[in-house]
Amino acid sequence: MPLQNPVHAALTGPHSTFAEIRGNARCYPKAVAPFLALPDDPTAEDWADAAELLGVGTKAALMRPDLPVPDTFKLDRQFDLVQYVAPPALAAEYDEAVVLTLDDVPDMLALVALTDPGPFRARTIELGSYLGIRREGELIAMAGTRFALPTHTEISAVCTHPSYRGQGVATRLIRAVAAQITTTGRTPFLHTGGTNTRAIQLYEALGFALTNSMKVTVVEAV
Repeated sequence: MPLQNPVHAALTGPHSTFAEIRGNARCYPKAVAPFLALPDDPTAEDWADAAELLGVGTKAALMRPDLPVPDTFKLDRQFDLVQYVAPPALAAEYDEAVVLTLDDVPDMLALVALTDPGPFRARTIELGSYLGIRREGELIAMAGTRFALPTHTEISAVCTHPSYRGQGVATRLIRAVAAQITTTGRTPFLHTGGTNTRAIQLYEALGFALTNSMKVTVVEAV
């Protein structure tokens, strides 16, 4: 099921042009995103291909329901993840939002470092469209699209500078990104940490429906 294995669905579908491939194992280029994809029921050969693809000592994250990690990998860390799908009426334009470009990446990386919304690297912007809010020239909030599946697109990197939280900026950016996604005919969805109660409360207040409880499993090839 694509939503239970979103990285695989992206890298075998709309994001196939980004995929680094060995056998049935796929991953994004390291500068784009730190994610590894395997089939729903990976074989020993699939895991071996993944180890060759990454190379010894390289870490990558699996985003999917929990699965046993073979001896060819070391488990680095693991945490709970929840997945939500947007309601039909979520989309709404946001006039203050501007499209972020490659020129904005240094400011985007600085905001991510301050707020920790999840992995965002120098080339992550290539995966989709990102919107931002600037106040007096400073990037104070952003959100965009990351995994593109055949029927869904992920809202990602939702973050607001601590000095501007509580003003509804994140909510308006989420709605604006959802508006962009719905024009493509796909359904918006997103992920957040299973213990991130602040984000979960926001998404549920906006009408997002829980679809999957998953794991982020960070492994290292040995």
